[in-house]
Amino acid sequence: MKYTVLCSGSRGNSTLIETKTTKILLDCGHTKRYLTQSLHNCGVHYHEIDAVVITHSHIDHVSQLKLFKDQPVFAPHRLRDREDTMVLVPYEWITIGDLEILPLPLSHDAEETFGYVFRHHETSLVYITDTGYLRETDFIYLSNADYYIFESNHDVELLMQTQRPYPVKSRILSDSGHLSNEDSAAYLAQLVGINTKSIHLAHLSSEANTERHALQTLVETFEAHQIKLNPDITLDCAKQNEPVSGGTL
Repeated sequence: MKYTVLCSGSRGNSTLIETKTTKILLDCGHTKRYLTQSLHNCGVHYHEIDAVVITHSHIDHVSQLKLFKDQPVFAPHRLRDREDTMVLVPYEWITIGDLEILPLPLSHDAEETFGYVFRHHETSLVYITDTGYLRETDFIYLSNADYYIFESNHDVELLMQTQRPYPVKSRILSDSGHLSNEDSAAYLAQLVGINTKSIHLAHLSSEANTERHALQTLVETFEAHQIKLNPDITLDCAKQNEPVSGGTL
């Protein structure tokens, strides 16, 4: 299984997940030009996408859904202007091509939000963004994955220094907001295992975070918990306007 985070952040979110026979697009935000060009650079035309899977209905995750009118769309609830949406049920595996997909309910200020576990044979990918917290009862599904795309949205101190109104800051910090660097690192410290090969921190705020802050918090938390990682593991951040990849075909 290979994944390419085409974009991640407030302007748009989209990730291509591939096996040799299946291509799934997880969310479809950003501009039409950026999304189609990024797929083209991956050697994929958007008509070749087998299915689109949506985390939630905020515009930065669904703005280019109209491009995929010929593909099946899977989401936590029926999407506006897509009466044919296939509504997913939490904790019920579905199969698209040779990929198995498990939707997990998250806590965000949207109608309903899902994270996902993607599985191809013995390889697994965990995708968690746009949530204020994780349920410990879900750790059984999230532990020891090969690949993690995991929200690390903000540094709390940097967030409080921004000019955003206090209600916006409170929303971000709430249980229906976004994971901070500290939250993200603490969860990952409990989830990673000997199978873990890469972690891409995602949905970084452009105003209230930096890659250095996010990665430093992760490394320091792992050191504090005396977590020994695979020496070849990749630790990196997903970008807003630059695709990053992991896994292999």
